[in-house]
Amino acid sequence: MSVAVLPLLLLGLLAAEGRRDRCFFNRTQEYCVCYNLSEETAGSIIQCLPATVVEFWGGDLEKYAAIPIGDLDSSVIDTLGSLIIQKIIIGNVLVPEILLARVLRFFSYTHVQELAFDSCTFQGTGDWSDMEGQDLPILSLSFHNVTSAPLTGHEQAFSSLSRWLETLERLAVTSSHVTSLPCAIGRVFRALRSLSLAQNSLGDRSLTPAFCQGAFPRLQELSLHHNSLSSYHSVCEGVQLLQELRHLDLSHNKLMADPSSSSSCRWPASLRCFNLSNTGLDEVPAPLPPNLEVLDMSQNRLRAVDISLSSLKKLFLNQNLLQAVPSIRNYPELDTLHLDNNNISELPGAELKLLGRLQDVAVAENPFSCSCSGAGGLQALAAGGHLGQGWPGAYRCRSPAELRGWPVAQVPVSVLRCHPAAVLAPLCVALALLAVAGA
Repeated sequence: MSVAVLPLLLLGLLAAEGRRDRCFFNRTQEYCVCYNLSEETAGSIIQCLPATVVEFWGGDLEKYAAIPIGDLDSSVIDTLGSLIIQKIIIGNVLVPEILLARVLRFFSYTHVQELAFDSCTFQGTGDWSDMEGQDLPILSLSFHNVTSAPLTGHEQAFSSLSRWLETLERLAVTSSHVTSLPCAIGRVFRALRSLSLAQNSLGDRSLTPAFCQGAFPRLQELSLHHNSLSSYHSVCEGVQLLQELRHLDLSHNKLMADPSSSSSCRWPASLRCFNLSNTGLDEVPAPLPPNLEVLDMSQNRLRAVDISLSSLKKLFLNQNLLQAVPSIRNYPELDTLHLDNNNISELPGAELKLLGRLQDVAVAENPFSCSCSGAGGLQALAAGGHLGQGWPGAYRCRSPAELRGWPVAQVPVSVLRCHPAAVLAPLCVALALLAVAGA
């Protein structure tokens, strides 16, 4: 057993001392966590063999960097192949790349598809030649809060890993102070579908080199939220070569749009989902990707939205400064509209009919005027099943004074109260006719 799980022991974290020094297995969730495993108590790792996810936290791997690791015999290979572990998480260690390169080879005999490093340090001095031409089953690789040497100048290391990396489908490097990504590295990831570089320090000028010609040719999802991006049009120019890009997240960047630069902006025609939430925009930037189906511009400072996107299906404008509902006629395919937390007081009758065709409408936490059309329109939408999120508790009247604070759902709406002219006019005519007849 000890030989069969040698790769796990080396990756996980043999340590001479530690407050918690054993593995804990949750049978219900098939989850195993090991803390500062010592050589004396390493036998507890046997508990992890039935797990699908294994975490290793803490340890001193440097003293094992020189351990010779030869080829495995057939019995050990069979044992590794029988394990059901699908994901391994390694946290809070200094990782000697030379050891990692030797151990990674054994993953080719396992079913591990996800490998994650959390709060680790990489020295950037490893020899990856042992991985030359090596296939691995790992399709998802993530690094969170890691420290490493700059990637520039280490392109050769990625060349040795290319046989594996060119089959990788998901990559995340988050909260790791990344400022740039060399062009040559992007060209290695030929099958990558999803890339997250969120919560880093990427600036406008770092995108064009990172997404150069031939880099990430199959990329469909790109997350750049919480970076140091500032120019809407520079981002557009930086990602325009990603011809299969479908989902782009730029949220939590402080963006500005320069109208004079709009002519140089050509978003990939493949782009369908665009997240511009919490980017400090006070107007809708132009141009927008032409074939969008989902647009999120929530948590901005928009006072008006006057755009036309014929393919748009979902529009999120909550937490802005809108005083009116954008014209639904500009979005013939729309099925979802969120307008929560704006300054909208009433839904015009013309728009109410169009809103009634949508599947999901949310207008909660707005300062509603509970006039007949205001309250009645919302009640009609709710009765048709179109108001979902927040109804009825988050819908309250701001005016008139006598109804301030009332739930919109409880405002009495009657023909006599709301349309007195419609009732009194026929009544007056009837009384006049009776008077004539009596005379």
